[in-house]
Amino acid sequence: MVALLALLNDRGQLPLSFLATELNASEATIRRDVAVLASQGLLDRTHGGARPAKGRHELPERLRGSRNPDAKTRIAIAAARMIPEGKHAIGLTGGTTAASVLRALAHRDDLTIITNSLTIGMEAAAQGQARVLIAGGVLRSNSLELVGSLAEATLRLVNVGTAIVGADGISSVGGLTTHDDIEARTNHTMIERAQRVICVADSSKIGHVTLSKMGDLSEIDVLITDAGAPADEIARIREAGVEVHVLPTVPEGP
Repeated sequence: MVALLALLNDRGQLPLSFLATELNASEATIRRDVAVLASQGLLDRTHGGARPAKGRHELPERLRGSRNPDAKTRIAIAAARMIPEGKHAIGLTGGTTAASVLRALAHRDDLTIITNSLTIGMEAAAQGQARVLIAGGVLRSNSLELVGSLAEATLRLVNVGTAIVGADGISSVGGLTTHDDIEARTNHTMIERAQRVICVADSSKIGHVTLSKMGDLSEIDVLITDAGAPADEIARIREAGVEVHVLPTVPEGP
């Protein structure tokens, strides 16, 4: 069902026949899944198809973590290894991949975590990080991120050593993008305050452009993604001056 929601999220209204083909399922199965998701308010049914629920442009926080979990974990570990030893201030935007980076840093007690995400802030405190700073603001119910002028004002008061940012899309055409314009502005403030910016994005985000621009590629130092990313788009991002790390696919065990 998460894959079905993701398709609608990326492409808008789609017929059941297309969803069945893309998801390698029967139309009867897709029809049942659509009915269940519609009853939960996660999509709207149309004649012979479905579309994202009105007013909803992204997957809820509780569902996003189930997409590409293995890739996100490996990306997070790679990002954590790039954090220098010793005291360091790390900025973390919201998102499941950024949260995975925090977990990969659980052994560090010399870090200051700066975030506008309630989820990440609470998890960092539970892990016992030396200091956790949560930027206040307006709470977005979908992402549990604090956004807006109050959050941006807080972020402008701090210096971030390394910012770990997620994105709904990253491409040579659109740069770093997200679904919400206010969230984009708040996250851009985090980027502006950072000495180094690492974008963590699984391959499903590469080459995609969503509603609101969060930053130019020129503002990103490093992109970490997985081997499912389109090679031509990776090449264009590298040509823009971004250091790109494509993690190899881990072979399945016997």
